Amino acid sequence: QLADVAEPVPDGPSVRELIRIASDYRTIIMAGLIEQDSGHLYNTYVTVSPEGFLTRFRKLHPFVNPHLSPGEGYNVIELCGWQVGFLICYDNNLVENPRITTMMGAQLIVAPHVTCCLPSNMPGRGIVERSLWDNRHRDPVSLRQQFRGPKGRDWLMRWLPTRAYENGVYYAFSNPIGWDYDTVKPGLSMIIDPFGEIVAESDALDDDVVVGLLTPEKLDNTSGSRYLQARRPELYGPMVEPHESVTLPGWQLESAGEDDGG
Repeated sequence: QLADVAEPVPDGPSVRELIRIASDYRTIIMAGLIEQDSGHLYNTYVTVSPEGFLTRFRKLHPFVNPHLSPGEGYNVIELCGWQVGFLICYDNNLVENPRITTMMGAQLIVAPHVTCCLPSNMPGRGIVERSLWDNRHRDPVSLRQQFRGPKGRDWLMRWLPTRAYENGVYYAFSNPIGWDYDTVKPGLSMIIDPFGEIVAESDALDDDVVVGLLTPEKLDNTSGSRYLQARRPELYGPMVEPHESVTLPGWQLESAGEDDGG
C-alpha cells in the first residue's frame, strides 16, 4: 500500500503540484509524503517555493511501518533569512536530534507530527473515542477536555517546550486534527520560542492556521545557547558507541509504566 502512493522527489506529481500552489500564492510550502528512491521508501518532508523545489528531509526513526527506510542525516537550510532545520514526529523525542540540528546552525526547527491520543501504558493517556469527535459541534467542551488533558496537550507540555528551551531555538509544531485512519488526533499546532514559551497555538476543532512573530533578538542570551557552550564532549563517548537502534511504539510495550513517547 505504501508503494502504491510513493513517488520520486523532486520529480513526482505531489512536488510539482506543491510548487504550482506555492507559485499561485507566492509563499513557501512544506508537506509530507512517501518518497520512493532506489527501491527504498521514506517518510519525507519537502519544502518548495514559488521558484521550485528547495529541499527534503527523511525521517530518521520511521518505526511505525517496517517497510520504511530511515533517513541518514540532518538538514538545515537558509530560508527567508533564517536557518531552518527539520525533524519528523518521533525524531523530536530523542534529545540528540534537536541538539545536533541546533549545532548545525538551526534557529528554527520545523517539527511535523502525527501524535497524541494514542494507546499508551502511561497513566492518563490513551485514545479519544470517535463519538466525541463526531459530536464536536454539539458538545465541544467534552472533546476539548480530552484534547487538552494527558491524552493531548498535557503530554506535549511535558517535553515539547523543553526542546526549544534547552537548545535556544524556535519550534514550529504541527499536528493533524480529527479522525486519522484509526484514531482521533487533537491538532494543537503551536509555535514555541527559544525560552520555551508558546507564541501562538491552535485550539480549533477544525482545520486551522497558526501565525506567530519570530524575532531573531530572542535567540540571543538564551539558556539553550549557554548550555551549548557549556558542553564537555570529552565526557560523551558512551553516546556514540555502536548501538543497535530498537524502537517500539508505546502501545506495543507490555510492562506497565513504559512509554516511548511517540
